[in-house]
Amino acid sequence: MGRPYGLLRAGYPYLKTLGMRRITNFPNDVAVGDEGRVYILCRNDGAAVIRVWHFDDAERLTDDLIGIGGYGKDDGQYTWPVNIILDKDENLHVSDEALHRISSFSMDGEFIGSWGEEGDGDGQIKGPAGIAFDADQNMYVVDSLNHRVQKFTSDGEFILNWGCFGDEPGQFNMPYGITIDELGDVYIVDWRNDRVQKFTSDGEFIMEFGASGCDNGQFNRPTGIAVDHFGEIYVADTGNDRVQLFNEKGEYVQKFLGDATLSRVARDYMLTNAYPNRLRDMANMEEAKLLRAPKSVRVDDEGRMYVPDYRSYRVQVYLNEAIPLDESQMSAPLRAPTLATV
Repeated sequence: MGRPYGLLRAGYPYLKTLGMRRITNFPNDVAVGDEGRVYILCRNDGAAVIRVWHFDDAERLTDDLIGIGGYGKDDGQYTWPVNIILDKDENLHVSDEALHRISSFSMDGEFIGSWGEEGDGDGQIKGPAGIAFDADQNMYVVDSLNHRVQKFTSDGEFILNWGCFGDEPGQFNMPYGITIDELGDVYIVDWRNDRVQKFTSDGEFIMEFGASGCDNGQFNRPTGIAVDHFGEIYVADTGNDRVQLFNEKGEYVQKFLGDATLSRVARDYMLTNAYPNRLRDMANMEEAKLLRAPKSVRVDDEGRMYVPDYRSYRVQVYLNEAIPLDESQMSAPLRAPTLATV
């Protein structure tokens, strides 16, 4: 299905919260599988783990939650995991910027293998951050400390790379997040340059947007990025505690600051703990709902946006209610648009 001519932006409301403190501490990324499975990658020092949640069954007791992997340097462990992605068979692949490798697991948690060699030569990686698959199951790796992007086969065989240190188009300063759209174009969050760059699958520069700051369309150390089936671009603006939404041209649309409620499992826990209940009763609830240092953003085929709320130990979920329009339903672009209620 091609991209729509335009969108009726009917709304983008908050939907629900997944996770809670002690179960999903410091969630760095999420991946959405089949049958409602949500894999939450937690980065807590000394307790890194992938929690397997279920979107419609979040009231399960904590003892029933599956954990995949764990903190360490051995096979099947990770030290500073960054991204988690799924292949066509729903195997899990995790980047580890401390161990300079990619580790793989089955959906049931069985360790499959790992690959990666520290260095700056072709095919070597240093501080791998964002990872993404293209339609052919080739893996793109953000080689952050080498200021470049590398492309590998699914088995880790080197194909190509591009980029170097700098702030010109096509250059990077510690890039972090990555996503690939349905057309095969590659979007990179350029962390220290506070911008997003877009490339072809072979590394040819297409466009960039963003600048340092806290105004709409500006960034403060962004880390995560996603593109939905409408071509809309989502950026986790970590230092500004928000997610920003842009259209496919990189033009600012809106921002998300956080609307969290307690998840089902958190409500069950709170009902048995008198002291935190009193604290919450006396708290500023405006602050309690806000995002704090979101490190990633993901969207699924159902129009849901998942935001790992890193410093609040939860994932906030929103639902896009945009309606695609064809040329008969929408006028040509305007020179000076204003929005009015109709």
